[in-house]
Amino acid sequence: MATKRMTPGFSDQVMGLVKSLRTDAPDCVASGVVDMSTGMLLSYETVDNHPPEVLDLLAGATLDLFQGRTVVMIEDVFKERRGVQSDNHFFQEILVNSENLTHLFVRMTEQQDVVAVVVCRKSVNVGMLFAQVRRVVREYQL
Repeated sequence: MATKRMTPGFSDQVMGLVKSLRTDAPDCVASGVVDMSTGMLLSYETVDNHPPEVLDLLAGATLDLFQGRTVVMIEDVFKERRGVQSDNHFFQEILVNSENLTHLFVRMTEQQDVVAVVVCRKSVNVGMLFAQVRRVVREYQL
């Protein structure tokens, strides 16, 4: 008798992605997934307690980084000049260094409005961070 294999739902995939990012990214102190189309932080894991207002602002900041007014204008200029008709965005990954931390934002391949966010200690090996996060994001293909 064959057993039917159930495909995990979107919510389960998001939670699995966050957990994998948190465990696999080197020196990771937090991970999360942002849906820029709704402005929501879908899921997150962190080693510290953060004020809720900071977590609420993460989704908006992510949207500003990837699809802020000026960013969209730059993309539109390049699309026009290159004759590109696609709705895909040019900016796929953004690395931000703060005083003590390194933040990596990566668009998901299938759903361009969904962004994986990883926060690591500033001492992280950035090459390893990119390699591990890209591997995990490829596995989940949200």
